[in-house]
Amino acid sequence: MVKNIAVIRGDGIGPEIVEQALNVLDKVSKLYGHTFNYTDVDMGGCAIDKYGDPLPEAELKKCVESDSVLLGAVGGDKWNGVPGNMRPEKGLLRLRAGMGVYSNNRPAKIWSQLADASPLKKSIVDEGIDFIIVRELIGGIYFGEHKTEGDTAIDVLTYSEAEIERIGRIGFETARKRRGKLCSVEKSNVLDSSRLWKKVMHRLADEYPDVELSDMLVDNCAMQIVKNPSQFDVIVTENMFGDILSDEASMITGSIGMIPSSSLGKTSCGLYEPIHGSAPDIAGKDVANPIGTILSAAMMLRFSFDMPKEADAVENAVSAYLDAGYRTADIMSEGMTLVGCKKCGELIIGNIRKD
Repeated sequence: MVKNIAVIRGDGIGPEIVEQALNVLDKVSKLYGHTFNYTDVDMGGCAIDKYGDPLPEAELKKCVESDSVLLGAVGGDKWNGVPGNMRPEKGLLRLRAGMGVYSNNRPAKIWSQLADASPLKKSIVDEGIDFIIVRELIGGIYFGEHKTEGDTAIDVLTYSEAEIERIGRIGFETARKRRGKLCSVEKSNVLDSSRLWKKVMHRLADEYPDVELSDMLVDNCAMQIVKNPSQFDVIVTENMFGDILSDEASMITGSIGMIPSSSLGKTSCGLYEPIHGSAPDIAGKDVANPIGTILSAAMMLRFSFDMPKEADAVENAVSAYLDAGYRTADIMSEGMTLVGCKKCGELIIGNIRKD
């Protein structure tokens, strides 16, 4: 099978972690007889330096015309002084909108080998952490009007019924494939947009009698994720809430460096990226954890390319790597063997087997 992948290496540690993910994909292609063609795309700070634009139209076109996109990370202090509408992160927002990927799925799963790395009490971790946050990605306050008038700043939060319904269906369908529990998170005691969100979710629930729907206010959800994460199966929520909650959820699993994500819309062309940032302070030092990016590539294999066996092979290789006691600095603990970014990738590649 031939697949064309747009590759955004980005800024900071982005090029390092993406390189290891590509090496993993190369091993998969060799073992399973696939061909993965890579097209480099400039986005973020590097694109600002090169073009004066965080995502030129020609670069976006490469992504839209690909079978899927693999992204490292963008941004950094170097570009803090550029105008707000030209910041590196604006390229990412433009990419999501241009690709029409409205559903961002972020798993929060603790690997058994990293249970001790969780900041939560052992008794809580032992109950299990395995849920997915389905975040609406191209609506809400991030895509509303933004303006500053004198000493007043304005950011507009807007959602339509259609936008809520399409992400709501993703939440229900995801729960249907897991344990059948969906928690809809909003702030309906304050926001009109959240009251509409709740109304639409309950209307959709009639179509999914096999899924148990519950409602939770976002502030309570933030507390419950650290108090009793085992209660959650799938959480569906709007853009800003999902951004914040998914970062919180990643940390209770031990390291933000371990968490992949997928962003999908109406087609199989998806955007795959780790949820962490560009970490410019460690860029070029060969200490970054590439596993979040490697697991993002595995999600690409599974959800966009319909290659479940190949995805399993990558995930099993990561598990074998952890079993062997290797750790990058972010998840290092006593008795483990410290390795760098490149060595981590090499060890995982060495564990990839074809069933």
